[in-house]
Formats: sequence, C-alpha cells, structure tokens
Amino acid sequence: MKKILITGGSGMIGRKITKQLLRNDYEVAWLSRSSDDEGQKTFIWDISQKVIDPEAIKWADGIIHLAGASVAEKRWTEERKKIILNSRIASTQLLFDAIRVEEDKPKVIISASAVNYYGMDTGETLLTEEDKPGEAFLSEVVKKWEEEVKKIESLHIRTVMLRIGIVLSLEGGALPELLKPPVAAPLGTGEQYMSWIHISDLARMFRYALINDQVHGPYNAAAPKPVKNRELTEKAAKLKGKPFINIGVPAFGLKLFLGEMADMVIGGNKLSTSKIQSAGFKFRYATVDDALGQLFYQYKE
Repeated sequence: MKKILITGGSGMIGRKITKQLLRNDYEVAWLSRSSDDEGQKTFIWDISQKVIDPEAIKWADGIIHLAGASVAEKRWTEERKKIILNSRIASTQLLFDAIRVEEDKPKVIISASAVNYYGMDTGETLLTEEDKPGEAFLSEVVKKWEEEVKKIESLHIRTVMLRIGIVLSLEGGALPELLKPPVAAPLGTGEQYMSWIHISDLARMFRYALINDQVHGPYNAAAPKPVKNRELTEKAAKLKGKPFINIGVPAFGLKLFLGEMADMVIGGNKLSTSKIQSAGFKFRYATVDDALGQLFYQYKE
C-alpha cells in the first residue's frame, strides 16, 4: 500500500502526515478544491457540487480523511454550526459515493474524529472507546460524522476512526493560543483534563493504522497521560519564557467572548489509550514533559 490520498491535506495535521509518509517512501496526493502550487500531487473535488475526480479513487490504495471546517476558527452562530456539520457529512458522503461505483476500491480509510464525541466536560472519568457519546453540539457532529464513515465499511473496506485529542504543535492549534496572552494563565478552573497528543505521534498513528490490518473501528488518539489545563499551561509558559499566574481566566468571561465555543476550553476529557497501545502502537512522547521538550527545543525526531 504505497499510494495514499488525503482529504484536508493542506491543514496542519495533513501536512505533518504528508511529510511523514513521503519520508517513508509513500506516494501522496491531496484531494482539494484547487490544484496545489507547492508541487504536491492533487486531485480536484467540489463538495458543494458533489463532484470528485474519479481518477483519485482509482489511484489510491488507502485514504486518510481529514476534511472538515474548523471548529475553532469562528464563533458558533447557527449558520457556522451548519457549516461545521455539513462539511464533514457531505465530504464523507461524497467519498462513499465515489468509492461505491469504483471497481478497484481502496483497501482502507482512516478518518479523523474527535474527543468531543464523549461530551465537552466529562470530568475525572477515564473514557474508553466503548463509552457512549455526549449530548453537546460537537458530540452530535462527531457521532453523525462517524456514522457516515462507518457506511464505507459496508463496501468491504477496513475503516478506522481516530478520536483526536488536543494536538500539541507550535505551528497551530491549542498551544500557541494558550501562550498568546502576555501572561499565561489557566482557563476556567484549570482543573479540567486535557487529553493531548504530540503532532508527530498523531501522524505516526495515522500511518500505523494504514499498515496494520488488525486496526479497525474507533480509537482514542491521545497520549497515555492526560494532564490538567493548569499543569500544561504552566509547563508550556516556563519553556516559552513567559510569565504564568495561577489565577484562572473566569469561565463567564470566556463565554462572553467565545459564546458556546467556550465549552471547548473550560471543559475537558480524560481518555484511555489502552486500545491503541494493545494494538501495538508505541508513543514517542508519552508525557507532556517529553512532548513540550521536543517542541520547544526541537530534539531530533
């Protein structure tokens, strides 16, 4: 399996996965709305018009599905909520329809999912893949997204869903946002758990799922040792050389500024990673100290 098609390949996670696959002698193509000017092989699709280049599916041995509108980019108006949901449902349906009519089908699809499947604030409970979905907006989004991905399994294609935690990277995501203010501080109480994963481990997990036939179904994609928001923020601030004050940013202020989206930062989840580890995956960055140390000091990967 050497030809991998990636939807959402130009995003932070997609670029990291692309680089890792290329380093390991895979051929990579992106499925995108426009041809790429970075020299990356690209096939065209238009989700709103339900159009996809059929050569993309013919070409691919496996698919990594990351496409979906950002949940943190804009305030959650009713219109934005529709975009967040529909971007995931429609893109997955388009893939299903294209694969269904193709005689030479890909062997596997690895789809992004999200920790928000379980709810926005699940407290001290250690969550496994067997736990039920929550009832928040994002929980409904992830649940419906996974339901669409599971339909691809009916085409006799191995299907994997990685429920991604908070991705630690200096190139985007939560970490730069935590360190953006002049003085770093916990969010809300600071006692909420953050199930995090180093971006390199996440990229490696996608590749691991591609090449291991025993991996199928949902997996928690997070490091084995979740930490509380207060601890992560303080350690990151120290490495960045930024002042840290142990006084939480009030939840009401975050809600006033972010609206419903504030639930993502004042809530939290504590994930079990036993399933992916039992499947043989080994983390390079199992502790937050290891992960932050690599990111800030750029230890050789």
